[in-house]
Amino acid sequence: MMNGKTVIITGANSGIGRATAVGIVKLQGRVILACRDRSRAEGAALEIRQETGADSAQLVVKQLDLASLASVRVFCQEIVKEESRLDVLINNAGVYQCPYTKTEDGFEMQFGVNHLGHFLLTHLLLDLLKRSAPSRIVVVSSKLYKRGHINFEDLNSEQSYDKAFAYSRSKLANLLFTCELARRLECTGVTVNALTPGIVRTNLGRHVQVPVLAKPLFNLISRSLFKSPEEGAQTSVYLASSPDVDGVQGECFADCKPQTLLDKAIDQEVASKLWDISEVMVGITT
Repeated sequence: MMNGKTVIITGANSGIGRATAVGIVKLQGRVILACRDRSRAEGAALEIRQETGADSAQLVVKQLDLASLASVRVFCQEIVKEESRLDVLINNAGVYQCPYTKTEDGFEMQFGVNHLGHFLLTHLLLDLLKRSAPSRIVVVSSKLYKRGHINFEDLNSEQSYDKAFAYSRSKLANLLFTCELARRLECTGVTVNALTPGIVRTNLGRHVQVPVLAKPLFNLISRSLFKSPEEGAQTSVYLASSPDVDGVQGECFADCKPQTLLDKAIDQEVASKLWDISEVMVGITT
């Protein structure tokens, strides 16, 4: 049970994030829905309350735009001021294969939101997580990390942009971040683990073009082959709540089981270099 525990979930108004919020609430946890679109998040919170019988204190909506470092800073200032403890941070929000756009701070959108926004968010909430230990960080990655590559010469995709490659790279960055953060969190009582949810029917695929005539067939196939958001969220809820993973550090899970990752996702040298560069990109001065 998650009674008395506070959990922040980014991108919690739809898809896996929303299903994760429902799962945590059903375990009696208190959830802060950290979402870019406040009105959509309020709508999702209302639906979840009706679905689960949760009260307003158990579901809190906060505005957070991961494409804006200023928004991340304001969000974290408010959390640190208002919350006496934070038991779990779930870095769930993601942008998937969007056309080339830049964040407010000039980063390529997928790298900026999926990696850098969460990188700064985690950094700014780390003291609160440490004070609340034992506490947990959960990072949602994707098996598509396998197609990614960290090119330090062109992290911002200014020389070339391929939306599928950029997504894969951002998900590889999530795993390298998990790897380096796990190393830094040894003996703090805070654990970090990643997961790959599998192919889930969510609106993340809105930028993927399916020909009109193929749509009915695509929808039929996706219903039979793809996981529901509830199934996709199982591992997130498991990593946030299960005593089975007490003290487990730096692993990646799928279907609630640890996975073996490709070497490039656990390369300590690359992970460390990516960390240092990410600090510079988001303006962390240590």
